[in-house]
Amino acid sequence: MNDGPRANASHRPATLHDVARAAGVSYATASRALNGSDRTVRAENLARVHAAAARLGYSPHLSAQAIARGSTSTAALVVSDVDDPYFSSIAAGVTEAAEAAGLIVTMAIADRSPELELQIIRSLRGQRPRAIVIAGSRIAGADTRTELIDELTAYQTAGGRIAVISQQDLPFDTLCIDNYGGAKRLALALAEQGHRTFAVIHGSDAIRSSHERRAGFTDGLREAGLAMDRRHSIEAAFTREGGAAGARMLAAQGVKEVDVVFAVNDMMAIGAMTAFRDAGLTPGTDIGIAGFDDIGSAADVVPGLTTVRIPLREVGLTAMRVALADEAAGIVPVPTEVVLRESTSLPRRNRG
Repeated sequence: MNDGPRANASHRPATLHDVARAAGVSYATASRALNGSDRTVRAENLARVHAAAARLGYSPHLSAQAIARGSTSTAALVVSDVDDPYFSSIAAGVTEAAEAAGLIVTMAIADRSPELELQIIRSLRGQRPRAIVIAGSRIAGADTRTELIDELTAYQTAGGRIAVISQQDLPFDTLCIDNYGGAKRLALALAEQGHRTFAVIHGSDAIRSSHERRAGFTDGLREAGLAMDRRHSIEAAFTREGGAAGARMLAAQGVKEVDVVFAVNDMMAIGAMTAFRDAGLTPGTDIGIAGFDDIGSAADVVPGLTTVRIPLREVGLTAMRVALADEAAGIVPVPTEVVLRESTSLPRRNRG
C-alpha cells in the first residue's frame, strides 16, 4: 500500500509539495496550514496536513512562515550602546515582554550613528521581525530622518509594529521620557539642600537627551534664583570616559567654589567621580556629584549617587507591549523621579 511520498524515498528532505500530495490538498492549503497564515483552513484539512507532515518528517521553513504570516517570530531592538547600563536595562524589559508574546529578540547597535541606524532598519525590513523597538536619543540635524521615516513607514504598512523611546519627533508610537522636567526638579532639590554653585558635564547639544537635561537643569537653577558660570559648562563625550575627561577639565580650572557637578547621565557621573578622586578630591565631601538615569550601580558606588530615576526596565516592557498592541498608543509619557543620595548630602560650607 502506498501511503504517499516519504522523506527517505529519494534520500532528500520532504517538501511542502510532498506534504500536500500526501494529505490530498492543494499546495496553498498545505502552506496555510503549516506556515501560520491568518487565512482559515478547514479543521479536517488542517488535521490531514499536520498528520502528513509528521509522517514525512517535514519541518516548515522559517522564510515560508514569514511570507505566510507577514512576519517572523522575532522582534528587534535597536540601541545606541550595548555597554551602557541604560540600554541594557531597557533591553531586559523589551526581552521579557517579547518572550511573553512568544517572540525572540534580536538586538542591533547603532553606536549613536544616524547613518548606521538607517542601515540597520533597512536590513531589518528584509528580515521581517514582528516588531521593532528603537531606543536611543535622536541626533539633531541628522539628514537621515526623512529616509528613516520612509523605511519605518514601509515596514509598518507591510504589517510590522513599531515603538520608539525618547524620539518624539518620529511619527510613531513613542515613550517620551521626561528629561527636561527631571533635570529641572533635580536642580531645585539641590538648591533646597543648600547648594549654591554648580557645574555641568554634558554631551553635545546635538544629542537631544543631553540637551534637554542640561536645559532643564539650568532652568531649574534660574527658577531658584541661581546662575552658573559659563566656564563650568563642560562638553564631553556622552560616556563614562567623557565624564572623567570633563571632571579633569574642571579640576584643572579649580573647583573650590563649586558645590555640585551635574553630569547628564550616570555613567558620566561615575566617570567624574573617579577622575575627581584621582585629582585628590573626595566625592560627597570635597565636591558633590549628581547624575541622571538611576542605573543599577548608582546606588552601589561610594558615596551613593544622587540622580534622576527613569524606570528603565519598565520602559522596555512598555515599549514592546505598545509595539505589539492592536491600538495606536501615540505619545506615552514616562515620569522621572529625583533620588537624593550621599554624593550631594552636604553643601560645601557645611562640610568638614
